[in-house]
Amino acid sequence: MMAAGMAAQRGLRTILIEKNPVLGRKLLLTGKGRCNLTNYCEVDELIENIPVNGKFLTNAFYKFSSKETISFFNKLGLEIKVERGKRVFPASDKAKDVIEVLIKFVVSNGVNVIHSSALDIMKFGKIFAVKLQNGEVIRGNKLIIATGGKSYPGTGSTGDGYKFARKFGHTIKKYKPSLVPIEAKHEWAPRADELLLKNVAIKILDKNNKVVYKDSGEMFFTKFGVSGPVILSASSHVRNIKNHKLFIDLKPALSEEKLDIRIQRDFNEYSRKQFKAVLKNLLPNKLVPIIIELSKIPARKQVHQITKEERKNLVFLLKNLSLKLDKFRSIKEAIVTSGGVDVKEIAPKTMESKLVPGLYFAGEVIDVDGHTGGFNLQIAWSAGFVAGSSV
Repeated sequence: MMAAGMAAQRGLRTILIEKNPVLGRKLLLTGKGRCNLTNYCEVDELIENIPVNGKFLTNAFYKFSSKETISFFNKLGLEIKVERGKRVFPASDKAKDVIEVLIKFVVSNGVNVIHSSALDIMKFGKIFAVKLQNGEVIRGNKLIIATGGKSYPGTGSTGDGYKFARKFGHTIKKYKPSLVPIEAKHEWAPRADELLLKNVAIKILDKNNKVVYKDSGEMFFTKFGVSGPVILSASSHVRNIKNHKLFIDLKPALSEEKLDIRIQRDFNEYSRKQFKAVLKNLLPNKLVPIIIELSKIPARKQVHQITKEERKNLVFLLKNLSLKLDKFRSIKEAIVTSGGVDVKEIAPKTMESKLVPGLYFAGEVIDVDGHTGGFNLQIAWSAGFVAGSSV
């Protein structure tokens, strides 16, 4: 929509081919239905949060940064707000409002929208021909492929763009789910299902005990393992998760020494209470039986009977709750797809193919992906803007 609208705004006859019966279907899923439009930060920070080929987008981000994104939507009449972590949302908290103003942008600039799947793309001389499912053939001298990746295939992202790019000789970097939940092997994890931990620090160690990722923020447990913002970001950073270990610091604001002092104070204050009762002052209810089991301290043991060694082990456990990770969930559950058209074959200043004159790419079909927090949508806006402004 961004690419088509920008092209049409320049007076070019523009056709947008959309396989879904409505435009913007995937946007409805972003930001849990609220649409995390962008992240209100400088270009350097945008690039830092694109772990896969972020530097390729430098020019695009300078042409159309998060500030331009906010201004763009404001001019279309969308009120926005900035929340924790500089995440930008529509003031209404409704993704459909974003879609409505984008449709207005597309239609008001005279884009002709055709709702049909593209079955095949050919090129005859300087002319591209797109064969549609409805039997129609659309011709043009410029073509932008902005089909998305393979995540959330129910929204239309079924990898068509990779097929079309390959046909024109482009290399497709192996794709995998990114910003996706992770499965874990530990038996206790399902018992914490739906438990949200708001302020934790995590680190992921590989099989050689090397730290490959660390972060802090929110996460939650699922029946199969873990998810939430810090886990999704980890999935975009770590390429292979099998046999890695996740360590969760449940009390990141406290050092081991300070946490030990805090626990000693609680134990002294409630010296005649049972261990399970005192733990409720420290942890969410769902974690209490799990920590009891892992600490090997009897639930009914009075805290004044807990030994120094047991207490020290408890402190260590609260700072290093560990899970053995197994695999990423299916690409069908991924927010974005990592992988796609090799950036070495695309001109970063225009998004034009270096192999095929007149062919352009925008968005997730390219081998770029970012962390959670509005960065992936900013990729879409910036790349779409550049492609639409360059055709």
